[in-house]
Amino acid sequence: MDIRPARTAAELQAAEGLFDGPAREEWSARFLAASGHLMLIAYVDGVPAGMVSGVEMTHPDKGTEMFLYELSVDEGYRRRGIGRALTLALAEEAKARGCYGMWVGVDTDNDPALATYGAAGAEDEGVFSMLGWNLTP
Repeated sequence: MDIRPARTAAELQAAEGLFDGPAREEWSARFLAASGHLMLIAYVDGVPAGMVSGVEMTHPDKGTEMFLYELSVDEGYRRRGIGRALTLALAEEAKARGCYGMWVGVDTDNDPALATYGAAGAEDEGVFSMLGWNLTP
């Protein structure tokens, strides 16, 4: 397995089977151009097998932390440690960038995600509610 950062929209489009929908070229370019955005892709025999995306978040009184935005492993490659390896790679990159911590929101009934993050050293910080705003008409 080889884990490396995506640098081009073409790399994201080649890995779009790992996403919830198609990787639009303009959104891919915007993601990659944004400071503090990171996409790591795990390749097995040259094939995209998994990905993790992270976004740095900075606050005036807290400093910078990494938000693990999304983790995905292709169904055919699951249960091989790829999700754990991607999570650890993102944590290492966060450390290298000077982040004081990393966090992720997980549904409490998502046992595979909870196991993956736990295996990568994450600790449960308690239950919270997630509220959102749909800003599209």
